[in-house]
Amino acid sequence: MIDVKGRWAFITGAARGIGYGAAKFMAERGCNLVLQGRTAEHCDKVLAEVKALGVQAYAVGAEFSDLVQVEKMLDDIDALGVDIDIVLNNAGIQVAYRTEYLKTPASDYEQSFKINTIAPMMITYHFLEKMEKKGFGRIVNTTSGIRLEPEQAGYSASKAALDKVTMDLASKVNGTDVCINITDPGWCRTDLGGAHAPNAPESSLPGVVVGAFIDDKRSGRNFSAGNFYGLILEEAVIKAESEIPVYTGSIGL
Repeated sequence: MIDVKGRWAFITGAARGIGYGAAKFMAERGCNLVLQGRTAEHCDKVLAEVKALGVQAYAVGAEFSDLVQVEKMLDDIDALGVDIDIVLNNAGIQVAYRTEYLKTPASDYEQSFKINTIAPMMITYHFLEKMEKKGFGRIVNTTSGIRLEPEQAGYSASKAALDKVTMDLASKVNGTDVCINITDPGWCRTDLGGAHAPNAPESSLPGVVVGAFIDDKRSGRNFSAGNFYGLILEEAVIKAESEIPVYTGSIGL
């Protein structure tokens, strides 16, 4: 299992919900953090809390529907002079639930793909190049288990696209110490999931972060949080490495 103490992780969507929980989890294990919110100020609470745990931390802001802001955010992170070892791409949006799904507007797709697919892949490409040069890195992109719901077409399609490009990219680094995987936190009571979701945000841990701790040089797996609920981190890593198959492209995710 990887020891993250003293390493640096970049976590998107860290101001609240699952990203907030992931930030606290990583800080508790000594990992330094760069935290993203729609503005840096949105991360003030979590920034103070993780610093109180004794780690170094910075906050950056970017609205992911504006790709110019995403580019500037990446430049701002580079300017910090820290070496990002781990990326947890958690930020996302569910734009609408369309009961009249045959009237789904094109804007649902446009906004969803910018925030849920393009922005996280811009981040992935940016840090992957640096990780490959130094020979180490962990990238975990957050997906969704939503299927057969045309009412959420923009969201589900954008997450399916993220799955595809992430897993295809993972095939290029599989077998190296740069590991790229996806995670599905499940339907949780967050701003995205809504108040009636069956699961507490805490149930996503350690599943949403286990990809940061694996040490078997395998990429292209889906670490669905439900498979790890109730396990301590060490147990979760063993399960992730021994039981979760690598995606080969021959079956659906």
